[in-house]
Amino acid sequence: MSLLQRVLPLARQLDGYSQNQLNGDLSAGLTVGVMLIPQGMAYALIAGLPPIYGLYASLVPLVVYALFGTSRQLAVGPVAMVSLLVAAAVGPLAGGDTQAYIGLALLLSLMVGALQFALGAARFGFLVNFLSHPVLAGFTSAAAFIIGLSQLKHLLGISIERSHYVHEILWTAVQKAGDVHGLTLALGLGSILLLVGLRTWKASFPGALAAVAATTVAVWAFDLADAGVAIVGQVPSGLPAPTLPPLNMGAVESLVPSALAIGLVGFMESIAVAKVYASRHRYEVDANQELIGLGLANVAGAFFSAYPTTGGLSRTAVNDQSGARTNLAAIFSAGVIALTLVFLTPLFYYLPKAVLAAIVMVAVFGLIEWEEAVYLWRVDRSDLALMGVTFVATLGLGIEQGILTGVIVSLGAVIYQTSKPHTAIMGRLPETSTYRNLRRNPEALTQSHVVVARMDADLYFANASAFKDLILELELNDPVLQTIVVDMYPVNQIDSTGAEALRDVIESCQRNDITLLLAGVKGPVRDVLDDAGISDLLGTEHFFLEVHGAVQYAEDLADYDEPSAVAAEHQAPTS
Repeated sequence: MSLLQRVLPLARQLDGYSQNQLNGDLSAGLTVGVMLIPQGMAYALIAGLPPIYGLYASLVPLVVYALFGTSRQLAVGPVAMVSLLVAAAVGPLAGGDTQAYIGLALLLSLMVGALQFALGAARFGFLVNFLSHPVLAGFTSAAAFIIGLSQLKHLLGISIERSHYVHEILWTAVQKAGDVHGLTLALGLGSILLLVGLRTWKASFPGALAAVAATTVAVWAFDLADAGVAIVGQVPSGLPAPTLPPLNMGAVESLVPSALAIGLVGFMESIAVAKVYASRHRYEVDANQELIGLGLANVAGAFFSAYPTTGGLSRTAVNDQSGARTNLAAIFSAGVIALTLVFLTPLFYYLPKAVLAAIVMVAVFGLIEWEEAVYLWRVDRSDLALMGVTFVATLGLGIEQGILTGVIVSLGAVIYQTSKPHTAIMGRLPETSTYRNLRRNPEALTQSHVVVARMDADLYFANASAFKDLILELELNDPVLQTIVVDMYPVNQIDSTGAEALRDVIESCQRNDITLLLAGVKGPVRDVLDDAGISDLLGTEHFFLEVHGAVQYAEDLADYDEPSAVAAEHQAPTS
C-alpha cells in the first residue's frame, strides 16, 4: 500500500476503479446533491441559521470526508439531530444577535471537528460504547418530537418563541390557534402529503425537490407572499469565502459541553449507519479513521461557513440505492451544491418556509423508535426503562441534559449489573461429565457432600462481595458438606480485591474443615493468585483443569484417605 493510500482512504477505493463504478457514483452523487438542496436549507432553519448556511454545510465537509472517510456510502452533511443540538448550544449565548449566532455556530463546528479529530488520532473510538443503543433510541425519539414541533411556527404561520421543551411549544400553539394562517397551513399540509406519497411510491425519488419546485412556482404565480405566506426571500449567490471563525475564549469554554455532545452523538449516528452499509457491501469501516474524517470535515467546514455536520441515515440510504460505490459520489454531490450556489440561488426567493418545515417534519418523525420500544418490551425491559428515562429526560429537561441523563443512568446500570453477576449452583448432566446450572437443568445430578458453584464474571472490586456471598451462603457449618468446587473458567481477570475475597473464602473454608477446589483457572488469573500467595495458601494440588476432575477428587477424599491416580490426572499443573 502506497503512502497516498494510507493517508487517503479514497485513493484505496479508486484502486482498480471501473466504468460501472463511475456510472453508479455519478448517478448517486447527482441524486443526493439534488436531495441536499432543500434538505440542507430546511435543517439550517432547525439550527436557527439562514437557509443558505445549510448549502454551505453541504459543500466543503462533503469533499473533505470523501478524501479521509472509510465508508463508501455514507452521505455527510447537515442532519436534523445535530442541527437541533447546535440551536440548543448557540441560542442562549447569541443574545438575539444574528451575526453573533452565525459566528458561534461556526466556532462550534471548529470545536466539534477538533475534538473528533483528536479522539480519532488518539484511537479513542471506543468512547462511543458508553452511549448504549437504548439511550440513543430514547434521545433520538424525544429529539424527533422537539425538532418536528419546533417547525410548527413555520407550518402554522404564527410566532412561537424558540424553545426546546415540547410542552411550551404546544401550549403557545394552542394559545395562538386563532392566528393560524390558512394558506400557509394548506401549503405545509399539502407538502407533507406529497412527500409521504412520493416516498411511498419510490424512496429514491427527490420528493423534497418536487415539493419545493411546486410550491415555489405556486407562491410566485399567485402572489401568495403578498397574501401573508412567509418566504425565504433573498438567498446570497456564490461560493462561501474562507473566513476564520471568531475565537472567543469565553465562548469556547461555554461551548465545550455542547461540542462534546455533538461530537459523540454525531459520530454515533454516522458510524451506526456506516456499519450497516459496510456489512451489506462486505468491507470494513475504521471507527478511528471515521472520527478523523468527520473531524477534518468539520474543521475545514468551519472555515467555509459550515455549521457541524455528520452522516445522515436517509441520504445514505438514497446514496446506496442510487448506486454509490466509492466516496467520489460525495464529491459529485458537492459539485451539484456548488453549481446551485453559483447559478441557482435566485430561484429560491419565493420558496415558502412552510415547505421547509414540512420536509423537516416528514424526515424527523420517521426517527421515532416505536418498533425499538416494542422490541425492548419483549426482549429486555431494563433497556426499555433506560430508553424511557432518556426519552422523558430529554423532553422534560432539554436536549443536552437528556443525553447526559441517559449516559449517567446507562453507566449506573453497567455498574449495578457488574456488581450483581449471574451465579449458579451446578450439577452433572446424566451420563456425561458436563456440569450445568441446576435451576435450568433440574435433572442434573448432585451429591450432598460436594457443591459446585460458578460466577459468570471477572472477579474484581465491584463484585468481590457477590463472590464471597455465593460461597459463604452455602452453610459452611453443615457437617455433611465436605468440598466446594468453584468453576473459575468464566473468570478472565482478577484484581487485588478479588484475590483478597478469594483469600477470605479459603480461610473460611479451612476454619470449617471444608476443602475448596478451583477448576479451569486461566493463566493470567493463576499468575495473580501465585503473586498474591493464594496458590500457596490453597495448595497447588487443589487446582484442576476441569470441574469433573475436581469432583472426582472430592469423591475420592470422601471414600479414601488418598486420592486416586485417575483424579490426580485432572489436576492443573503448577505455574
